[in-house]
Amino acid sequence: MNNFVYDIPTKVYFGENQLGNLGVELSKYGKRVLLTYGGGSIKKIGLYDKIVEEIKKAGLELYELSGIAPNPRVSSVNAGADICKRENIDVLLAVGGGSVLDCTKYIGAAAYYEGDAWDISLQKTPVERCLPIITVLTLAATGSEMDAGGVISNPETIDKIGLLFPVMQPKVSFLDPTATYTVNKFHTACGAADIISHVLEVYFNMDQDLYMLDTVMEGLIKTVIKYTPVALEEPDNYEARANLMWTSSWAINGFINGGKRQAWSCHPMEHELSAFYDITHGLGLAILTPRWMEYTLNEKTVSKFYQFGVNVFEIDGSLPQIEVAKKSIGLLKKFFFETLGLQSTLTEIGIDETNFKSMAKKAETLGSTKYAFQPLAAEDIENIFRMCL
Repeated sequence: MNNFVYDIPTKVYFGENQLGNLGVELSKYGKRVLLTYGGGSIKKIGLYDKIVEEIKKAGLELYELSGIAPNPRVSSVNAGADICKRENIDVLLAVGGGSVLDCTKYIGAAAYYEGDAWDISLQKTPVERCLPIITVLTLAATGSEMDAGGVISNPETIDKIGLLFPVMQPKVSFLDPTATYTVNKFHTACGAADIISHVLEVYFNMDQDLYMLDTVMEGLIKTVIKYTPVALEEPDNYEARANLMWTSSWAINGFINGGKRQAWSCHPMEHELSAFYDITHGLGLAILTPRWMEYTLNEKTVSKFYQFGVNVFEIDGSLPQIEVAKKSIGLLKKFFFETLGLQSTLTEIGIDETNFKSMAKKAETLGSTKYAFQPLAAEDIENIFRMCL
């Protein structure tokens, strides 16, 4: 078992009617606030007006950057960094889902850099400073509200790169489940797939580590399986939305990692899918994950799949390990593609094998998949992509 350090300094306001604390928290970091958000859905649900009201009550100066797209572009990072430099912004307020939060983290770092923000993704410049970030979450999915990571896309180079810098950790996050009531079925389902994938990337590990953490991860997955169907049928069910929101945060805030140090598998592969085709991240993960499981199931790994099947899906543990393992993969497929109603193949969403070879090579290089649960070379990744057709 490896030693580890756990330090999550994000302060969380969880629940309804917590925005009354927003002005106080923003004021701790200065007077000039840059509000970042996406396509305007926060205005439709009334969240924008509430936030502006709190900012004005606190006597703060407000600046805005809107239009941050899913799979956020480096162009938005550069635009935000320019505002920060020009207006001497003190604190960033990201309101939205993971795309807005990720983009804002990079804006905070790029505000201290004079070059193209893409240099940060290419690790051409150290990230040692970042403007303070406060978040208001509107989608349970990426967990960006409680971690120091972010993923940015560059359409010009067809790249999507995720990195983690401790200084990008949000200072404060407001998590109100009612802000997710208007999330549609598709994005609720994709968010659920994303949460589960975050857990599985850590859970599938052959190292002997803390038993406690495995039970936590199994509980997180079971929570998503239990409450996502409720949220799909009853979008304003507070218990369901609250459980999904809090599970999203704890799936990727570092707690479940313990001392595990292996590289992830499905995320690097999906980053290439959404870099090339701009698909929804959670959908790509849902299509990839069961095929990756099938590809990596073997005599060496079967015990972990058996554990997953017995403890998450409550499959009869007296059955042969390989039978339990295969059943568990089948049940996860059923959850993604029948219960959640997500498309099950790349063909269904208009993706063919044209770019598989170059995508696989990038995933291997950028994602370090040779150091994953089961080492994946470019050829292996290409095979998994083909299994998804």
